Amino acid sequence: MIGVSIRIAFVLLTAASALFLWRLFKGPSVADRVIALDGLLIAVTCGILVETAREDSVTSLDTVLVVALVAFVGTGVMARYIERRGGE
Repeated sequence: MIGVSIRIAFVLLTAASALFLWRLFKGPSVADRVIALDGLLIAVTCGILVETAREDSVTSLDTVLVVALVAFVGTGVMARYIERRGGE
């Protein structure tokens, strides 16, 4: 039963990642692209966590921490850039 749940989680994360990539390339504004990139990084983080749960291991948690930190700092920096630019 757990294997089915993990497969469903991966399918949903793949669908979310595809939609975030579509929004990242389509735009239309910089703010949309920043939000799409942040969502994509969150989906990647969740994917790594699901894989870690599937393997019943804690070795990937360092990777999750780094990706989450990069996502947080990057979103903050881009929000500041958009604010100074005028919110296009």
